[in-house]
Amino acid sequence: MKEYSITALAQAIKANPVANTGVFNGVSIDSRTTKPGNCFFAIPGENFDGHDYVSQAFSKGAVCAVVSKDIDKEKPDGKYLLKVEDTIKALGDLAREYRREAGFKVIAITGSAGKTSTKEITYQLLSKRFRVYKSPKSFNNKIGVPLTLLGADTDDQIVIAELGSNHPGEISYLTHIAEPDIAIVTNIHPSHLEGFGDLQTIIQEKLSISEGLKSGSTLIINADFKQLVDACHAQGTEFITFGKSDGCDYQARNLRADGLTSRFTIEDKEIYLPLAGPGNIENALAAWAICNQLGLTIEEFAQAAKILSPVSMRMELLQIGTLTVLNDCYNANPASMKNALDILSGIKSTGKRRLVFICGDMAELGRYTEQLHTELGIHIAQAKVELLLACGKFAKITANSAKSNAEHDLKIKCFEDTISTCNNLHEIIKDYDIILVKGSRSARLEMVVEKLKELFL
Repeated sequence: MKEYSITALAQAIKANPVANTGVFNGVSIDSRTTKPGNCFFAIPGENFDGHDYVSQAFSKGAVCAVVSKDIDKEKPDGKYLLKVEDTIKALGDLAREYRREAGFKVIAITGSAGKTSTKEITYQLLSKRFRVYKSPKSFNNKIGVPLTLLGADTDDQIVIAELGSNHPGEISYLTHIAEPDIAIVTNIHPSHLEGFGDLQTIIQEKLSISEGLKSGSTLIINADFKQLVDACHAQGTEFITFGKSDGCDYQARNLRADGLTSRFTIEDKEIYLPLAGPGNIENALAAWAICNQLGLTIEEFAQAAKILSPVSMRMELLQIGTLTVLNDCYNANPASMKNALDILSGIKSTGKRRLVFICGDMAELGRYTEQLHTELGIHIAQAKVELLLACGKFAKITANSAKSNAEHDLKIKCFEDTISTCNNLHEIIKDYDIILVKGSRSARLEMVVEKLKELFL
């Protein structure tokens, strides 16, 4: 972040006026990582309240703090307290103002699945030509998006942000902060149904990303989802498209999966993708649509795509001793589960090489939880998985469905939680197994991957 005056900060967040010529050089919401010259935002949370750590932030060198409560301890000399009604909103207000002044272009990515992978692919491609800053990890909420914008430096030309949501209205709030030059909806699937209720509400939520677009900005959508296209037409929103469907502005043809890689053509140019599964083809095509809008040619895209790196914990291929592990344990919804199973089933299983699925619960599905976990069991049976380890109470529903639908010898073991699963892996997993590990973030299945490393490395 460039240096920013404390007076301008007070104006941007509508705090009490500050007659001061001082500046701050970055934003912190964690007193443990606050650096000298930072502005500390006291954010209230479920487990901790930043207001309890203002003194620590000052002791670490923060020059000012934004608060919404009175601070009991005396303020050190030369430090400034700026009081607002809502520190989270103030963080967003500052980010919006900073974004307007900084001069970089903003790419905003939303969708039910593939946001992070699309962001990472886009970043790797655009970095060949531009100075690009991307959101750290999954900074995609009302705190993460502002921190992403504020984390960019003055010499960055492009900022890539993820916009996530699990309740209506969140994308609208975030897009009015980011004010994207390019916004893209990767796809729509049943996810976070506990907060949204139905697919139509999800569609409207994702499309609200267009509300932050300025004149001359671009909305890109996945035309393989007809309901998404219809919704854009219904609300009179201008857009361009990507997908496999005829008539797309950016179309992928001749899709061919080859184990853990893929090939397809764009504009008669063959693209080799060192990433597995149809989901990654979709992500790469979305990235191509973004990159071409910023001037990349298909030749540049094809060359850069050859050396793309996988995203951590998202269909990440690991060789753990004799085991082949597909580490996709960052998150899960019905669509991403099916995509992962398609990849697993595409890997030839011969001799000692069993196909194993370590399956966690899918979270936030609301009243559709039982139905969608039952449907997942059908997909597992169709994928010819040979060993299913079900981890969690909802995964047990999946296991029962898989058993009743399997027409082959499917072995199943159910565990209450991830720790129980880890404690039994030494008796179950065999050398040369091909293992998919996938579940929602709450399942914390990365512990399984670490346990496999402990056992087989």
